[in-house]
Amino acid sequence: MSTGKINVAVENIFPLIKKFLYSDHEIFLRELISNATDATTKLKHLSSIGEYKGELDDLKIEVKVDKKGKKIHILDRGIGMTAEEVEKYINEVAFSGAEEFLEQYKDTAKDSGIIGHFGLGFYSAFMVAEKVEIITKSHKESHAAHWVCDGSPEYTLEASDKKERGTEIILHIAKDSKEFLEESRIRELLVKYNKFMPIPIKFGTREETLPLPENAPKDAKRESKTVDHIINNPEPAWTKKPSELKDEDYKSFYRELYPMQFEEPLFNIHLNVDYPFNLTGILYFPKLNNDLNIQKDRIQLYQNQVFVTDNVEGIVPEFLTLLRGVIDSPDIPLNVSRSYLQADGAVKKISNYITRKVADKLLSLFKNDRKTFEEKWNDIKVVIEYGMLSEDKFYEKADGFALYPTTAGEYFTFEELKEKVKEIQTDKDNKLVLLYTSNTEQQHSYIKQAEDKGYTVLLLDSPIIAHLLQKIEGSHESISFARVDGDTLENLIKKDETAISKLSDEDKEKLKPMIEEVIGENGYTIQLEALDSSSLPFVLTQPEFMRRMKEMQKTGGGGFMGSMPDMYNLVVNTNHELIGNILNTKSNKKRNHLIEQALDLAKLSQNQLKGEALTRFIQRSVDLIK
Repeated sequence: MSTGKINVAVENIFPLIKKFLYSDHEIFLRELISNATDATTKLKHLSSIGEYKGELDDLKIEVKVDKKGKKIHILDRGIGMTAEEVEKYINEVAFSGAEEFLEQYKDTAKDSGIIGHFGLGFYSAFMVAEKVEIITKSHKESHAAHWVCDGSPEYTLEASDKKERGTEIILHIAKDSKEFLEESRIRELLVKYNKFMPIPIKFGTREETLPLPENAPKDAKRESKTVDHIINNPEPAWTKKPSELKDEDYKSFYRELYPMQFEEPLFNIHLNVDYPFNLTGILYFPKLNNDLNIQKDRIQLYQNQVFVTDNVEGIVPEFLTLLRGVIDSPDIPLNVSRSYLQADGAVKKISNYITRKVADKLLSLFKNDRKTFEEKWNDIKVVIEYGMLSEDKFYEKADGFALYPTTAGEYFTFEELKEKVKEIQTDKDNKLVLLYTSNTEQQHSYIKQAEDKGYTVLLLDSPIIAHLLQKIEGSHESISFARVDGDTLENLIKKDETAISKLSDEDKEKLKPMIEEVIGENGYTIQLEALDSSSLPFVLTQPEFMRRMKEMQKTGGGGFMGSMPDMYNLVVNTNHELIGNILNTKSNKKRNHLIEQALDLAKLSQNQLKGEALTRFIQRSVDLIK
């Protein structure tokens, strides 16, 4: 057996780093400002523990664009570097000064907010620059250093006459990256990636109008002065404790995150945990109604206040991607370019924590102010129902706050609902039947028929309700849900009724062929039932299982059911006066018209009568009236 050490040829690896390390060249600015932030944060930490005794002065980062000179300057007043440190941190690829600093000061600096990890961020500069300069002076007593590299493994390092502490990076922008010499483009990147960096970032200047003195005359003109334009907010709301913030602070931060969003959020959830991982953030519930197609990817992921991505798949449960807000965690495992999440056990723990925190907040809102919670239910239900369907732990907790509204405008929890209907809404197997409607307009006649019998009808109209009902029924064997226009309602009504059919068995034998002859092969199963005389003469119902499977197929699931034709039961109310008229009519033409009319009325109640069939119905109605 032989052993050895793998050698890396710098002349080969350097072009790879420049070309493939980062998926998007615009990342260079984020990385260089992150380095400047780390340099400043290190100095602040050394000052706090007494190792640096000088004046901190104005600790800000400055970005300048020199379009004429084709250069970008990034300046900081941070810790700086000696020539020896430049050799160590810049000339050794993937040697992380941030990691070394954290190791050296592990007892005091672990929560300091140091950003860097891999020691590669600086090299992103060569994705847009043909030459890079570093002019740096350490906080220690030493000469300043000037490093220059043209993107090859060759560099120069010499003394500099820089007098002030800190570092200046100068990028000589390459011909194929001229877009980054436009101030508007740099401003766009600063807002995108560095909007909430913990150190103030100066980008140009602006005019600020000064307030007038109290004794100023009425016609006095306000003076203005030129001030630094600080482009970021170093202390965003999520970095503060919930006790430090009021409702207006949360709303103000929402407007800062989404300046083009004019609707206020319904409420927010402040995340703040330091064990077993560190995570902070604020999530907002926007108004959603029943729209599952609302824009996702509106939650922004940060690491130590550095923007990473707005694709939070994995760390945020899928049902919560409908929310908005910010999550920040130094413990989120990222790939080497800090562009996306890597699979890791910590990600699942964070996801579980967020799920639990959201469930706890919803339960608290429900218990503390049920009336307001009910008023907001229609705006948030799609998130809650989605969560109940997709996350078992959330489903368990949702028992305490998930609501089931009725067509009468009442709201019940699941336990309250069972208690309300247990005496009257049971089928022949003594199973509790929970009636619901998905559309109060289309199913109005069925709703009225059920309510006239004293039944409670739920209003469940979200696009995923069929899936959720399957899950609820699976965990409660003694309960079933049935849409109010389905085939279960008639079973309930028959059970509740003592009505006896007015037709003899002989009449029934005559009636069925008459109807079959008129309707033909239309997929209807004819059932002769003794219903309340106030019901329609013909009632169309669809088997609950069949209809629900087809609905589930539309939103994913349901298997082969989606390709099957619709199937309906045609329930003929043998106690309706019109049925007697059909039997007793001598004219075949008139009898057929009555059957067609009764069938079309049933279709009309199901919103199935359209086009040519509707035109014929109208003409036939006129003829019958005449």
